[in-house]
Amino acid sequence: MSTINTIPTFENFTDFYKQVVEPLKQANVAHIRLDGKLKGKTRNVFAYFMYKDKKWRVDADTYIDRLKLAYEAAQQSDEPFVIKPTRNHKGEALCIKGQPVRNDKFNVYSVG
Repeated sequence: MSTINTIPTFENFTDFYKQVVEPLKQANVAHIRLDGKLKGKTRNVFAYFMYKDKKWRVDADTYIDRLKLAYEAAQQSDEPFVIKPTRNHKGEALCIKGQPVRNDKFNVYSVG
């Protein structure tokens, strides 16, 4: 019998960060990314959260320090993100306000 893993969905980014990212980082201080790897792409979804009435997925290859920057921005503003089209213009991605877009290591995309 296999175990079914459900990917958690949070009401907002702050809840996601406090309930998942902070405990993960405390338990695994050496981790740079959510998946614990050092490099490489993944299509694995780590979690979902709601922002501006949309559901957003956080990919497992997202860097923890970028999530911390986003959390700090969320403490300063109700709108810490900029919504931008993906490179192929088939979806939307979140970017942290004031952060460079290229090589951002913040892999958060709209669902649906």
